[in-house]
Amino acid sequence: MKRRDILKGISLSSLGLVGLNPQVRAAEMLDPFPVSGEEKKDPVFEQFGRTEYEKMRDAKLFEEQFFNKHELKTIKELVDIIIPKDGRSGSASDAGVVEFIEFMAKDKPEMQTPIRGGLAWLDNQSKRRFDKNFIDLKDAERIAIVEDIAYPERKKPGMSQGIVFFTLMRNLTASGFWSSKIGIEDIGYQGNTPNQWDGPPEAVIRQYDL
Repeated sequence: MKRRDILKGISLSSLGLVGLNPQVRAAEMLDPFPVSGEEKKDPVFEQFGRTEYEKMRDAKLFEEQFFNKHELKTIKELVDIIIPKDGRSGSASDAGVVEFIEFMAKDKPEMQTPIRGGLAWLDNQSKRRFDKNFIDLKDAERIAIVEDIAYPERKKPGMSQGIVFFTLMRNLTASGFWSSKIGIEDIGYQGNTPNQWDGPPEAVIRQYDL
């Protein structure tokens, strides 16, 4: 089974309470890191079935910013390692997972310290090993660090905090990706898709003399 399929199973089972929550579905997210000269725009989120109070609360959260630019770039690098772009669909950041995690940190403040602390841990590890921040590492150097925290059963001394952080980020990434437009298309989910009904089949009409 491919890694993407394993993560899909995680998202659709134990993470349903996060990933399938309609106010945090990342739908056609805008680039969180626009090119020079462009202003960052608020991402577009689905708002189906929301009360006026919930819409007002969501709007307030969208206006707030929790993570700084460096943290957002670090999150982008990490989630794209967890779910990279492939021949079937875009990467986690393409699906709006960075914005999803930013929203979740504001919607559930108890996540703020674990995520921000984990990002700091990631940079500390990167500096200790390679004398650079995580976002400035080469791809192989990033993977070397991730390999040490992605598999709890292989836990090495001093990796416990990183393992807990990576597990949280992997869960959020899977949940955000497969509740996004890109992720839903990746699954092949059709939902309540209307079809065309031309009435009962001719054979049934003849059988019941209708």
